[in-house]
Amino acid sequence: MEEKTPDPEVKVTDRRRFSADGEPLEPADGETEATADFSGETADMPPLPPATFEYLALSLRLQAEMQLGLYTGKEEGSVPPDLKGARQTIDLLGVLQEKTRGNLSLEEQRLLDNSLTELRFRYVQAAEKVNKKP
Repeated sequence: MEEKTPDPEVKVTDRRRFSADGEPLEPADGETEATADFSGETADMPPLPPATFEYLALSLRLQAEMQLGLYTGKEEGSVPPDLKGARQTIDLLGVLQEKTRGNLSLEEQRLLDNSLTELRFRYVQAAEKVNKKP
């Protein structure tokens, strides 16, 4: 016959910070209020650049370049290109260009135009290279 082990004791701690009425509650005894630092800065990491249109466009451009296999490891061809992902990212930049037409500074417009031109050219090159392999 098997011995039954007693059910473990379950302890429930209410950690809600607001009452049902929406009023703030005081922390329970022995509980300290945790604060989170969402600034993104730590002692070993530099601060993030400001969120700008240029930063968005350059981030998408870099993502597409990586998907096209332009940034590889030490071994040549260590990561095969993701042509579908690259096409999606290039299309996103195209949508960004279309939706912001007439609302960008000259520098922003040039960055977007030049990025799209170069990425589309690189996409064609990568697609030809992939299709040429046996």
